[in-house]
Amino acid sequence: MGQGYFVTGTDTGIGKTTVSCALLRAFAAQGHKVIGMKPVAAGVENGKWLDVEQLLAASNVNVTRQQINPYAFDPPISPHLAAQQAGREIDLTVIQQAYQTLSTQADRAIVEGAGGFLVPLNQHQTGADLARVLNLPVILVVGIRLGCLNHALLTAQAIRATGLTLAGWVANCIDPQMLAGAENIATLEQRLGCPLLGVLPFDLGMNLQESARLLNVVTL
Repeated sequence: MGQGYFVTGTDTGIGKTTVSCALLRAFAAQGHKVIGMKPVAAGVENGKWLDVEQLLAASNVNVTRQQINPYAFDPPISPHLAAQQAGREIDLTVIQQAYQTLSTQADRAIVEGAGGFLVPLNQHQTGADLARVLNLPVILVVGIRLGCLNHALLTAQAIRATGLTLAGWVANCIDPQMLAGAENIATLEQRLGCPLLGVLPFDLGMNLQESARLLNVVTL
């Protein structure tokens, strides 16, 4: 089996997919076979789940959408609510089996979580339970905006409380108007206790190859 990583974030909409795809591109540039996985997607646009499409495009192993995305729901709401509306229940065993199959086909597998680390997936389990079931080291995407210090430190605490390794973090500068952004990043670099893998600037025109070059995956 290849090495896998679980990508989570301080919130929803802070760049987990961008970072996951950049990680895939960075590992591929090292000559690795890579697969991205989005176990649970909620939010369809024009008949497509865009994060799933992006992960599929960033992978260099031939896999299907169903393989990398066992659960897909139309409304952009919490996965457990979307599943309830669809009359389904998210089963972590199904995801675990899908991951095990994928991980035999790649040197590096990136599993992107849904929302934040503790987002509910069913009546009793959260994203933290999924990360624990997969038993993968975690990469934390921090959306650099007002409030990010508290959000990042709380999420790191929750990750470590599960017994998982926080392998590194990525600073994604999503608010170009944020005051003291560099100072916030320096504060987190001092306090998170894991490697800063890269800083992605606010740049709507930056492509994934450029993002990948900004990430240091040598330490992973």
